[in-house]
Amino acid sequence: MSFKSNYEIRAINKAVLCLCFEGLCHCRSVTVSGGPLLRVEGQPLSIRCDVSEYEGPREQDFEWTVTRGTETIKVISTFDDRFTDRSLQDRIRSDDISVSRLADNAIELRIQEARVSDSAIYRCSTPSTDSFISGNYEADVQLQVVPSSLIVAPDAPNPVVCEGRSIRLQCNVSRNFIEGIYLSLTWSFKKGSSLLEDLLTFGPDLGVTVGDDYMLRYTDGGMRLEMGNGVSHSLVLSRATPADQGMYVCTARLWMREQGIWNRIQEKTMEMGEVTVNSTDPDYTVVLSSSVNAKLSGDPTELECKVTNMSNLRSGRLGVSWLYRDIQPGDVPVSTHTIVSLDENGNLVPGKTYKSRVEAGLITVTRMEPYTFKLRLFRTTDADAGEYMCAIMAWVPSQHGNWKKVAEYVTPALKVSFANKRPVLGVVARRLREATAAGSTFEMSCQANIQNLPPGTAFSILILSEEAIGSPSRKLASLGPEMVLQLEDWGEPGRQDSLMLVKTGKRDFQFRIQAVQVTDRGFYSCEMKAWTKQPGEDWVEMAKGVSNKVQIAFTHKGPTFDLSISSDTTSVFPWETVKMECDVSVSGTSPTADDVAYEMKWFLSRLMGSNSASLLASMDRWGVVRKAPRNDNSDCSLERLGPRRFALNIHSTQDSDAGDYHCTATPWIRSTATGVWSKAPEVTSQRVFLNVKFALWDSMKLPLLYGICASVTVGVVSLVLGLVCAHCCCKTTTPTPRSHNKLMELEID
Repeated sequence: MSFKSNYEIRAINKAVLCLCFEGLCHCRSVTVSGGPLLRVEGQPLSIRCDVSEYEGPREQDFEWTVTRGTETIKVISTFDDRFTDRSLQDRIRSDDISVSRLADNAIELRIQEARVSDSAIYRCSTPSTDSFISGNYEADVQLQVVPSSLIVAPDAPNPVVCEGRSIRLQCNVSRNFIEGIYLSLTWSFKKGSSLLEDLLTFGPDLGVTVGDDYMLRYTDGGMRLEMGNGVSHSLVLSRATPADQGMYVCTARLWMREQGIWNRIQEKTMEMGEVTVNSTDPDYTVVLSSSVNAKLSGDPTELECKVTNMSNLRSGRLGVSWLYRDIQPGDVPVSTHTIVSLDENGNLVPGKTYKSRVEAGLITVTRMEPYTFKLRLFRTTDADAGEYMCAIMAWVPSQHGNWKKVAEYVTPALKVSFANKRPVLGVVARRLREATAAGSTFEMSCQANIQNLPPGTAFSILILSEEAIGSPSRKLASLGPEMVLQLEDWGEPGRQDSLMLVKTGKRDFQFRIQAVQVTDRGFYSCEMKAWTKQPGEDWVEMAKGVSNKVQIAFTHKGPTFDLSISSDTTSVFPWETVKMECDVSVSGTSPTADDVAYEMKWFLSRLMGSNSASLLASMDRWGVVRKAPRNDNSDCSLERLGPRRFALNIHSTQDSDAGDYHCTATPWIRSTATGVWSKAPEVTSQRVFLNVKFALWDSMKLPLLYGICASVTVGVVSLVLGLVCAHCCCKTTTPTPRSHNKLMELEID
């Protein structure tokens, strides 16, 4: 067979050939679970098969066969229903043997009850879907199924144990020893219909694992493991308490370590017996009653929890927890919350939900001797209606010197509700005057319809507006229960006096907007609340209602504005000046220059394409200029070039001035009929990018010139000083003529 020049056949090993292209090899790979596999008769088992690096359809087919000696038997196929051998068809139909697809390229062979006769070599094969035979198309794994020999025969513990004595739990386990199979023992505990809870596990790696709730008891020596003669093993629980009574269970498991992971291959569980612990703890009964019932929201409620028939308390103490449970429609209880507790040391511990009310003194707990506890809600609200319970705990000194809870009794739930019906507050909004155009007046009324509210109830109102149904609402103005007007999000300069909210009746309010603007169009509603107040206390909300929506929807027939921006340059050097112009264009009926004014703003975004822009400067419609603080050496100025032309000048530009610039304009139009100014929607220009270059030569030429001049000057001065010094210090002298007389000979006596 011939191939193109870029293809080659490469031998990966003696049995696998791969197709390679430009150094990259493609080999089909079929893998099964690592073996050999050791399983126990009667237990379920599974063998996984995966294929990778294949061509063709995404979903691959598989076939399983077994080989015993020289005999090969077909087991199951994912694409051929007639593939199975006749001897295995009954097990296939009963789902004792089945195949489960885990992914497009992975399946799992499952046997529900393994048999000793299932021991064989299992082969997983995949039909070829490749354009060229490469890699391996089958994989084998050895399976050995051994007879089940695990026997668990625990000894029944003493059915009745006195508190403080020990409980011995002996579990007898026998099995045939098989190399590679390990044993683990687990002692478990179950109380009533609760889930099984593990106490201690020994093995399979000769280690001990203790349940989370029993770790402290194990480290203190209250639970110990006694290993016997290899068959009998005991777990001893010292200092038994009533919490130890229940059903004890012994579980034996066989394990095999495969590819570094412990795999459980058999498990047997036997009940050891039920143990009852006779308690010597305090015994008592608790009665919960309501001593004060709230008739209306805001009235006080008092509950009394009385402990009777007390015995065996000795030197112990009592603690109390007050619990609340809400009731959903249909008398369906939901989660339980702790209101407040008195612990064993007499400390007051508030619940998370009620902490603020407890700290404010609105919820108190008192103890009346000898064993009576009271819970008082000074202002009962609608949210307090529900079921209340009282839990009394008995504490005795422990051997470690601290307090140990030995008994707890929770009373049946006591339903608390208002004697009268729940208050209802409905609100209706009506349009009194419709705004038909910009500059007109809008009025609406808000009326409260009440039920089951006491006389003297005060009302508050909040006016809300929305641009469209479902959009976020904006708070405009409010009147509190003491009738104090507060402007919420109404912060437009010069329009504070155009909004009015007054109370016109006992439950009636009127809202007005004078000189309505285009930006005021939307949906308006009223939110009213009913309040009550006790002397010397704060206001308490009793009910709340929201009205229907009233729309301001006049048609704006004024001119349409657009805004454009331009720059005299898009790239400058530092310390140069840039000028950017913003031109406002008007389409439609154009007002005269005296009847329109513009509020201009310039913004800079230092990251190209970013939506986060900072305000540089603004000019309101009266021509007042405001500039944002700057941290660099550059400065900016604003200039009006014409009725609709405005300019931003940036002086002494710096690197920080580079970025995207844009401007916004808010037109204000004066009505020729009423003379009232109205605000038009804001328009935004496109963006223009300014680049500030780094002028290397311009920044270096002056220092270089100064350096050269200084060097030449210093050289000339040094030369002149040298010449002067040489002329002054080294004067010319007349040499002394040498004598021509001969030396006279000296005579020495």
